[in-house]
Amino acid sequence: MRLGILVSTVVLVGIGTASAQTPLERGKYLMNSIVACGNCHTPQTPQGPVSGKELAGGTRFEEGFGVAYAPNITPDAETGIGKWSDADLIKAIRDGKRPDGTTIGPPMPIALYRDISDADAQAIVAYIRATPPVVNKVAKSEYKMPLPPAYGAPVTTVSAPPRTDKVAYGAYLAGPLGHCIECHSAPGANGGPDFVNGLGAGGIHFNGPWGVAIARNITPTNLKDWSDGDVKKAITTGVRPDGERLKPPMAYGYYKNIAPNDLDAVVAYLRSLKAK
Repeated sequence: MRLGILVSTVVLVGIGTASAQTPLERGKYLMNSIVACGNCHTPQTPQGPVSGKELAGGTRFEEGFGVAYAPNITPDAETGIGKWSDADLIKAIRDGKRPDGTTIGPPMPIALYRDISDADAQAIVAYIRATPPVVNKVAKSEYKMPLPPAYGAPVTTVSAPPRTDKVAYGAYLAGPLGHCIECHSAPGANGGPDFVNGLGAGGIHFNGPWGVAIARNITPTNLKDWSDGDVKKAITTGVRPDGERLKPPMAYGYYKNIAPNDLDAVVAYLRSLKAK
């Protein structure tokens, strides 16, 4: 979950009723709430996103892996993804592969995005296609480490868990869609998140204009004294029960639009985590 502000012109339709939504309507909801791609791919200022630059890329990330720049994912044909097919986009999101065969590196959480459902991947693509094209040539990322030849076998068909299973659907929201556990799990031996022994335990450092932010422990160890309302308020407003304001890169401006049923599912999942 990363910092972002909702673009005011976006209209969210049919929140919480995905079965009745068109792919574009579902995409609007996902992209402007839990998925929040614009948190990285839309240029940001201290006052919020740059007007007219939604998904135009350019945000710089400097971590242990090197320096990465969020690419332009608007439909511009020359500097964005306008020449990519829908299948190309889905392959980039879930397999981490561009049409030219090169591998997409961090901070894209490909290991989690591999489990985005077919329907939600198509909805995200529908939203990207509907975004106005922006001419914005972005610098090439420079990694200090070799990128893997692949993140696994090519993704074929994926279905989302049933919404009736709150814990499983919450895991889907906090994992593949929102990648909350990408930031909030303890760092492993290679510096990346340890989903096996450190799931939800926090501790990863993020450097930014806000200073240094440390991802919090979101297992019951830290949340046991928080009410469900406290957890939801922290997610959607960035304010703790004691009134302390949490630092970025949490995407509060997007998360305020998460549907009530989805928030319930996320909380149910967090409550189910093993205390760390």
